[in-house]
Amino acid sequence: MTSVPQVRIAIIGAGFAGLGMAMRLKERGEHDFVILERSEAVGGTWRANTYPGCAVDVESHLYSFSFAPNPDWTQLYSPQQEIWDYQLRLADEHGLTEHLRLSHEVLGADWDEDAGLWHVHTSGGDVDTRFLVSGMGPLTNPVDPEIPGLETFAGTCFHSGSWDHDHDLTGERVAVIGTGSSAAQFVPEIAPRAERTLVFQRTPAWVLPRLNRPITALERATYRRFPAVQRAVRTKHMVRHELLGILLRSPRSTAVIEFVCRKHLERQVQDPVLRAKLTPSFRAGCKRLIISDDWYPAVARPDVDVVTDAITEVRPDGVVTADGTLHAVDTLILGTGYEIMPIADPLRGRGGVDLADRWAVHREAYLGTTVADYPNYFMLVGPNTATGHTSILLYAEAQIDYVLQCLDHVERNGARSLTVRQEPQHAFSEAIREQLQGTTWLLGGCNSWYLNERGGTSVLWPGTTWEFTAALRQLDPSDYVLDWAPAPSRRAEPLAA
Repeated sequence: MTSVPQVRIAIIGAGFAGLGMAMRLKERGEHDFVILERSEAVGGTWRANTYPGCAVDVESHLYSFSFAPNPDWTQLYSPQQEIWDYQLRLADEHGLTEHLRLSHEVLGADWDEDAGLWHVHTSGGDVDTRFLVSGMGPLTNPVDPEIPGLETFAGTCFHSGSWDHDHDLTGERVAVIGTGSSAAQFVPEIAPRAERTLVFQRTPAWVLPRLNRPITALERATYRRFPAVQRAVRTKHMVRHELLGILLRSPRSTAVIEFVCRKHLERQVQDPVLRAKLTPSFRAGCKRLIISDDWYPAVARPDVDVVTDAITEVRPDGVVTADGTLHAVDTLILGTGYEIMPIADPLRGRGGVDLADRWAVHREAYLGTTVADYPNYFMLVGPNTATGHTSILLYAEAQIDYVLQCLDHVERNGARSLTVRQEPQHAFSEAIREQLQGTTWLLGGCNSWYLNERGGTSVLWPGTTWEFTAALRQLDPSDYVLDWAPAPSRRAEPLAA
């Protein structure tokens, strides 16, 4: 019988969350871990999304780890390739390459109560681990719209998250379905090349100016020579985004943001008919804001049309809208988003309960990090850790530090496993529900992917980043149950690359 290799810690995903967790483990002298990554390279979202114009929508200094600053960002909002290069460099400089298991998609995991281990099943082979840390990203699984006849389209069709770089759009009639953050980035890039671009908009978005600019050579030299200056700039960005988040939380205070957005629209779109199409009827913050300097100029081009009639079907030669018009196009680009975060890992915890089944109605995790009845399992960017106003890495860093405290708590007490109690998890979930009452997300007048069928959200954190960080700063041992059953014998077989 072939033995299964065993490691102390297995990390799911080599995106920002997984890399950050691995870096902090290495800093502590921990080497007995692997990173299970389903693709052929690190990067997660920033490896997968390569559409034209793809870039971060939070300042680069903030969209990077505080413990691994990059003084060489070339723009205030860095493009995809630069973000990905940063991730690749982190993996190399911090010695993570030897821990990577690429093309190892996690197909399932089962908690073995007797052995005190997770049996993890991957496309590259099985592995046993004491601790399982999920860094599975929320924006790497594109979702196609459910439109009748979509599969019959005779032209080229692809999702923005799986961009077809071999297809030349020059001189083509292009239809774009969706007007979210991705479309706001790629439409300005493709419109000048296409003969005609049709943008099918279901709901307009509030758009804040981006004010992107190059970061000068002098600034970069200053950051390298005086790291404290870069830290100060990062703090300034963080404070500004927190103030934005506070304004967006209440329907009464969003008027300030809406005023700025309307002025931005008025400056960039002169046509009153188009301007009316692009003006939302809901409160700012109810849906995710778009941060852009070139979205409005792109859709205001004479060779771009914004179509607001609902799509009823797709035919081999084009798109049909509710008014009966057939819009003939050569290429169809789906800017229709991704699976709602966070996606349940395919695992079964204590008693064989599947996490996806547990979360069928409502996703719930204590501090967005641990789940009752799933021992030694930790999530990064789990339920109620998303933010629509600042960098998700601020939340991931707080969780990484919290996971390290959990690991230390287990080892310090000579325990085999740690499991969050149901009571604090339920109390946390109820507190989130109460904090959401009266917020823009629930009362803003829109139907967004933030919300679930029960009218609440298992996606958003309703407070500030400072409040989230404070909640995770110190582990409360009373929140957890430790198991002191005898630890399993250690198997020395290395996990094959």
